[in-house]
Amino acid sequence: MELLTVIMQEVANKGLAGIGAGLAAIGAGIGVGLIGSHAMDAMARQPEAAGDLRSNMIVAAALVEGVALFAVIVCLLVAL
Repeated sequence: MELLTVIMQEVANKGLAGIGAGLAAIGAGIGVGLIGSHAMDAMARQPEAAGDLRSNMIVAAALVEGVALFAVIVCLLVAL
């Protein structure tokens, strides 16, 4: 009976890790989309600041993607 319990826990951990990795990817997509959307709004309001806004947008998007990559790696490590 203990073996069945251990197997069920491993399957549950792998499933939860997959769900966590998927949520991290979805969250990163939403975050980058919001960053781009708000940057475009700001560029439309102040076209002279487009260069600064673009560079800040790229840095923010890179940070969001970095956090998402870290979350996906942690979820995959949990699954192993």
